Amino acid sequence: MLFSTISLNVMSQQDKAISINTDQPIAPIQSTMWGVFFEDINFGADGGIYAEMVKNRSFEFSKPLMGWSIKGKKIKEGDALVLNRQGSPSNPRFLRLAIKDAAKGDAGISNEGFRGMGIKKDLRYDFSLMYRQHRGNVWLHVELIDDKNAVIGTAQLKLGNADANWHKQEVSLVATSTIEKGRLNIWFEGNGLVDVDMVSLFPGDTWKGRKGGMRADMVQMLADMKPGFIRFPGGCIVEGMDLANRYQWKKTIGPIENRQLIMNRWNVEFGHRPAPDYFQTFGLGFFEYFQLAEDLGAQPLPILNCGMACQYNTAELVPLEDLGPYIQDALDLIEFANGDENSKWGKIRAGMGHAKPFHLKYLGVGNENWGPQYIERAKLFQQRIKEKYPEIKLIFSSGTDPDSERFHYLNNELRAMKADIIDEHYYRSPDWFLKNASRYDSYDRNGAKVFAGEFAAHNNNKITGSDKNTWQAAIAEAAFMTGLERNAEVVNMASYAPLFAHSESWQWAPDLIWVNNLQVYGTPNYYVQKLFSTNKGTHVLGITKDAKAISGTDGLYASSVIDTAKKEIIIKIVNTEKTALNQTIVLKGKKKFSVGTITTMDGDPEGKNSFEQAKSFSPKEQNISVKKQQLVLNLSPNSFNVLKLKYQ
Repeated sequence: MLFSTISLNVMSQQDKAISINTDQPIAPIQSTMWGVFFEDINFGADGGIYAEMVKNRSFEFSKPLMGWSIKGKKIKEGDALVLNRQGSPSNPRFLRLAIKDAAKGDAGISNEGFRGMGIKKDLRYDFSLMYRQHRGNVWLHVELIDDKNAVIGTAQLKLGNADANWHKQEVSLVATSTIEKGRLNIWFEGNGLVDVDMVSLFPGDTWKGRKGGMRADMVQMLADMKPGFIRFPGGCIVEGMDLANRYQWKKTIGPIENRQLIMNRWNVEFGHRPAPDYFQTFGLGFFEYFQLAEDLGAQPLPILNCGMACQYNTAELVPLEDLGPYIQDALDLIEFANGDENSKWGKIRAGMGHAKPFHLKYLGVGNENWGPQYIERAKLFQQRIKEKYPEIKLIFSSGTDPDSERFHYLNNELRAMKADIIDEHYYRSPDWFLKNASRYDSYDRNGAKVFAGEFAAHNNNKITGSDKNTWQAAIAEAAFMTGLERNAEVVNMASYAPLFAHSESWQWAPDLIWVNNLQVYGTPNYYVQKLFSTNKGTHVLGITKDAKAISGTDGLYASSVIDTAKKEIIIKIVNTEKTALNQTIVLKGKKKFSVGTITTMDGDPEGKNSFEQAKSFSPKEQNISVKKQQLVLNLSPNSFNVLKLKYQ
């Protein structure tokens, strides 16, 4: 693999210099410029960042015992029954077990987890369940099991006295071995009639040590990016296959046991990637999303349903005269995020442990919706929300693609509405990204701003899964992103999509970060995103070659920013050619430069990262020096280069 090297030789006659005016900032860069897009796709939440290890913990899947098996010679026909309780529409099912003179190993249940349970040696695991003991005297033996059925962790607890009420019990156990595909056994000892529900197992090393929290290694990958915003909860799950299946934020807050599970729409979306065990428990709900944004120092960016289900599925609509509750959900969400403790929804937030507001500034209305029916609904949302909360920036959909008649209709209508921000999506070939790096050069500087809300370069359909995350795709995205950065006066936000994928449970690829039950790695695309987001700068600087923007000339793409707080110039250059290129950079202005660094990614366009070689494509940094306000770079073939130059 070749790395960029620095030469201070005199510029050749054939070399055409890149010129940067360091004293004349063009436009400010928003703190939200580079962010992350989260959707519960590819088992991104349940089975992913939400660290719950028990699948179907409350027996609410469409098949109530999916993920579970009944074990032991003393569990006979009729001794294990799934029942419904009255008065609990959000979590009605539970498992009733008749335990008869059972010793350990005679009567039990076992859970397989999400494609197994990732268990780590010497780590504490927190087990809990809700139970109701009608009669008798029952002990529980909790076991972690490896793939050879050996016990690698054990604990026990005694259920309380028999009565008609539900109770919660907790116990912790420590694993004695590491295994990617473990499972959980629960053995019942004694005699009695017991109801069980909300059976749960969490690792002790969750993000910030929060019980019932998130996988720390996955969150750390986001924290390392220093994102300006986090968009949630999607994505197509906002729309739902039909309106009953849409995401309803009010059902995702409050006590975990009261959050109403629904089928994840990706459960049945792709026949070639079936996921019959994909549901949303909402243990990761809107409160947790807001808390995560706060942890990351990112702006929260929730997207809400606008009264339209997915138009590729049912295209179900709420009549305009019945849209009031949907708009009220948006108004109530703003109060939940920003209201004081005396407001209805602010009080609920405070009751969940967050007295201070979350300082919500952005709200999305609909996801990938289109047509005049969307515009009609968007106008009603805009009117009602702006009447009460004029300071909230509203983000509107421009549909599913960046080029069609559908897109142009929406773009024109939304600009006529004086929309704050328009959300554009592009899943296209690497070549499309290269050809569209100057897309925003001619956009109106005074009109609606752009949110590049979902984008990723897709290689041909013969490549599947994580193999799609090639360097060819990543470098095309880097080239396109220089165009976004050059036009930060227009583009205020951008995020790659989707974010996470489980290696055995994905529905959509490519994806930014791949995980299994024990490991996580960033794709080449991840490191490109990280290099942009951690080198954002405060203002755009002009960067030209032959007095023109650098957007494909000689295979080069470039942007430049200044960070006035850190007193440095940051230059991003992409060489998409198959050959190295000597390139002079001339720094114009009164600022004086002497030292800096260059960070490079390069290599085989077909190359990629993997669990075994997680950093085959990752940034490599070296020091550079500047002489007489210029330097000469030897840009490697197929390379992305980030220069950071300190100034006095």
